[in-house]
Amino acid sequence: MIRTRKLGVRKLSVTLITALIATSVFSGASFAASKSPKPKKPKIVKLATSDVVRIGFFSNVTHAPALVAQERKFFEKYLDKDKTKIEYIAFNAGPAAIEALKGGALDVTYIGPNPSISGFASTRGTLLKIISGSTSNGAQLVVREGINSVADFAGKKIASPQLGNTQDVALRSWLASNGFKTSINGVGDVTVIPTENSQTLALFQRGDIDGAWLPEPWASRLVLEAKAKVFLDEKTLWPNSKFLTTNIIASSTFLAKYPGTVKSILKGHLDSLDFINKNTVMAKDDVQKQITKWSGKPLADNVINRSWLNLGFSYEPLAATLSKSADDAVDAGLLTNLGSKGLSGIYDLALLNQILKEGKKKSVTSDGLGKE
Repeated sequence: MIRTRKLGVRKLSVTLITALIATSVFSGASFAASKSPKPKKPKIVKLATSDVVRIGFFSNVTHAPALVAQERKFFEKYLDKDKTKIEYIAFNAGPAAIEALKGGALDVTYIGPNPSISGFASTRGTLLKIISGSTSNGAQLVVREGINSVADFAGKKIASPQLGNTQDVALRSWLASNGFKTSINGVGDVTVIPTENSQTLALFQRGDIDGAWLPEPWASRLVLEAKAKVFLDEKTLWPNSKFLTTNIIASSTFLAKYPGTVKSILKGHLDSLDFINKNTVMAKDDVQKQITKWSGKPLADNVINRSWLNLGFSYEPLAATLSKSADDAVDAGLLTNLGSKGLSGIYDLALLNQILKEGKKKSVTSDGLGKE
């Protein structure tokens, strides 16, 4: 009896110790687990999108990324997912697009650098943000036979597309750098005549002007159709032979309110650039189809082929060249309201750089003129 009771106590003790050890191990494991919780997945914040977006462009070869994006439906590829309807608006000149932006009739547009600068300056920096580059180069000074040196420009009549536009500023700056005086009213050592591009061709053919500083395809048209000769290709005046011709701007209000829509547009823009740079022949065909759709007539094959060789297509903002264009406009007396802050804040490249980062591509810079 006594032996049996001792064995029972011993069995009970072993059982109890085993249970305590198990409990201790389990508790320790539970404690360790509680100290190392599973990492939570990052919360994805959906950017706000608009029901409708109005996108502006010119039916011109310098706006090829916008035209190819329309033809290939690259914008719809992303905006359809957001259930955003697109309204395309064609413009003939940058100032008209800026006025539409001011009037709330436009949200995003492809446009030249000087109208971008003008719109920013005239609203003290509140109207717009440049959100991406698009096109570079493609402007030439073409002249008649007999003009062979800089000195030959004295007393001559040279056309530009529009007073204060990108080529007009470049022309006046180049003339000034060579010692020629010009003025807004036309009086000077060289007479600068702002003229609509289509009229410039006719004036040159009649001998009423001696030359013109023109963007593509008009430089090519004067060379091929009116026997003008290239006196100067503007890219030779710039570092790395690159200067800004077309960028994309967004209404500051629209960008702040609907960043998701703007990001989708930029994705479509990058798809278009990628397609253009990998599929030259098809891209030119797409541009021709869109030019025909919006203006009624395609470019001659030799004109678009020559124009294409003079252009570059990239999302690079080329911000340093924008800054130089502004300085040139101020020097020419064409930009008087820039203010003490200059172009500071004109860029917002944050969304573009987000997309580039997602695609493991190198980010771009605003050269200190805005968000990156």
